[in-house]
Amino acid sequence: MLPPVSPVVLCGGIRALPGRDQVSAIAKAPIDGPWQIARLGLKGDAQADLKHHGGPEKAIHHYPRDHYGAWRNEIGTHPLLDVPGAFGENLSTAGWTERTVHIGDVVRFGSALLQVSQGRQPCWKLNAYFGRGDIARRSQESGRTGWYYRVLEEGAAEPGDRLTLVARPRPEWPLSRLIALLYRDKDRYGELEQMAALEELATGWRDLASRRIQTRATEDWSQRLDGPRP
Repeated sequence: MLPPVSPVVLCGGIRALPGRDQVSAIAKAPIDGPWQIARLGLKGDAQADLKHHGGPEKAIHHYPRDHYGAWRNEIGTHPLLDVPGAFGENLSTAGWTERTVHIGDVVRFGSALLQVSQGRQPCWKLNAYFGRGDIARRSQESGRTGWYYRVLEEGAAEPGDRLTLVARPRPEWPLSRLIALLYRDKDRYGELEQMAALEELATGWRDLASRRIQTRATEDWSQRLDGPRP
């Protein structure tokens, strides 16, 4: 089971992406508590593209600081990797990763109750933020994506409160298994059928698994990963 962890809590507003005409709220910075947690996420946080970001199934993004060392090894030093928030996360911790967190995990943070709803599907805005063209693809291929929570119970958290696992309804479904099914073992249709039946999984990911089963084809990722040209 997961040990309790103390998060850095981050929020951000909408601003222009470096060298782009598009805007994003990917730039997050630590904020002092107490933190108010509502159905659509942390009070004071924003999303620029509500079609692909935010909403009740992607209310809060969690990214492991555990991965920052691997990123430095792969791409070298980068100022974004010197502090939490490099991947637009709302919660930054050490000790939980996609291998140890499971879909449907119920997590207490202060008086709020969260549930792991899906992994992240990295997009080209990571490339723009880092000033490199390969970060989204590297994130997807490595499985270092982070994950999202839905908010089961709104509430508040204070400095010193820890993220604590209180229930694990799907012990056979670590996020790493889902990520591998989507991005590496793409034609394991029996497992995709099981994935599509996971009630705790966000509807978008369940529908994605169902479409792949029906079409026997993998969706085109190029627009999401590479995005528009600058």
